[in-house]
Amino acid sequence: MSQSLAEQAMAMPADQRLAWVESLDPQTAEALAYDWDYWARPEQLPPPGDWVSWLIQAGRGWGKTRVGAEWVRAEVEAGQRGRFALVARTAADTRDVMVEGSSGLLSVCPPWNRPKYEPSKRRVTWANGALATLYSADEPDLLRGPQHDGAWVDELASWRFPDAWDQLQFGLRLGTQPQVVVTTTPRPTKLIRELAASPTTRTTRGRSVENKANLAAAFFTHIVNKYQGTRLGRQELEGEILDDNPNALWKRADIEKGRLRKAPQLLRIVIPIDPAVTSTEDSDETGIVPVGVDEQSPEHYYVLEDRSLLASPDEWATAAVQAYLFWEADRIIGEANNGGDMIESTVRHVVIDGRPAGRNVPFEKVTASRGKAIRAEPVAALYEQGRVHHVGFFPELEDQLCEFDPLDPNQKSPDRMDSLVWGITALMGARAGEGFLEHLRTKERSEECQTVQTTKPVYSVQL
Repeated sequence: MSQSLAEQAMAMPADQRLAWVESLDPQTAEALAYDWDYWARPEQLPPPGDWVSWLIQAGRGWGKTRVGAEWVRAEVEAGQRGRFALVARTAADTRDVMVEGSSGLLSVCPPWNRPKYEPSKRRVTWANGALATLYSADEPDLLRGPQHDGAWVDELASWRFPDAWDQLQFGLRLGTQPQVVVTTTPRPTKLIRELAASPTTRTTRGRSVENKANLAAAFFTHIVNKYQGTRLGRQELEGEILDDNPNALWKRADIEKGRLRKAPQLLRIVIPIDPAVTSTEDSDETGIVPVGVDEQSPEHYYVLEDRSLLASPDEWATAAVQAYLFWEADRIIGEANNGGDMIESTVRHVVIDGRPAGRNVPFEKVTASRGKAIRAEPVAALYEQGRVHHVGFFPELEDQLCEFDPLDPNQKSPDRMDSLVWGITALMGARAGEGFLEHLRTKERSEECQTVQTTKPVYSVQL
């Protein structure tokens, strides 16, 4: 055929198209089912002209993953490119979403040209020799050295280590015109803003409702109706990049100016827990944000990680103990007003690899004598002064900080923020000799709580 099936179908009047499709033989019908030009909305097709990056910022369910996978497939089938990098925030995201997901590569490729997927080798290979290698943005060093002529990047706005993007750019040096497709929910990060402003970037924006025909009705009944019109809804559903909430205590510029690639030697580290009472789909998250204080400059504080999660008490307690062991922390702290006894009891019963890992973990209850906003203000002031440093990028936490409006009584509980505030507040009290950490250096831990290391490491996370 001189025309593609999509071109033939779209050239017909609408009333004739359905009859034509129904008249197709099974083989031709299957070919049409995999013809992306037929099924795609115009904005889901690559932009015309010369571009280096195609930035797709759209709401949940718009079809971003399908677009990324179809672009890779089209480039392979056209013989345009032969070495791709597939990069998501974590290795699990790359595997579960970009390759094995319902809109991933294995799903969109037709049976007659389905690639071979080798998870152990982190690669997808087509019959014509084209190769896609899987990477995690949490491991930027894996991108040092490999060369590619194309890349598909997923959820760039959520990457913890922006250095992974830099390393990917250095590797896009094969072929005559390397290109990268970025599919992401929009966040006002420095990296996203710089990419959008580049003259070699083409940007596509989209709203969740544009793909309503392919989404479950319940999604619009429960999710869209709940968040439509809110700032979170404007970002996650409407695909908008929002500036700072003018009423928020934190500003992204303050977080950015304090961001570091690694932390210095730390004097103390705590694992604060802000627990959720329930673990249903509509429950709040449990905030677990390890923080430390500088040994040489004890007026500076370091946010090391965000292990917050939606989980049962056993699951979040295990996550907290694992963080305690990983960071060789000084103790776990929990809010007495929000189930302090329950938190400690749950932590004490944590078993890891058959060992009672939580039995003798140092634990301290802290008490909220003031409201959430009043507790948060001194910590937010430290950010303004450049005394709090995020070691890496923590998108969900930073979203909560910059969206928390002390004047809004109806906003969702910012559990990651609460955990951060508890941790830094505790370390501030310890530094002043007022808090619960005064005796930490003399308190021995039980054998069950010890890690293999016998000396405290330098707490550094390379970006």
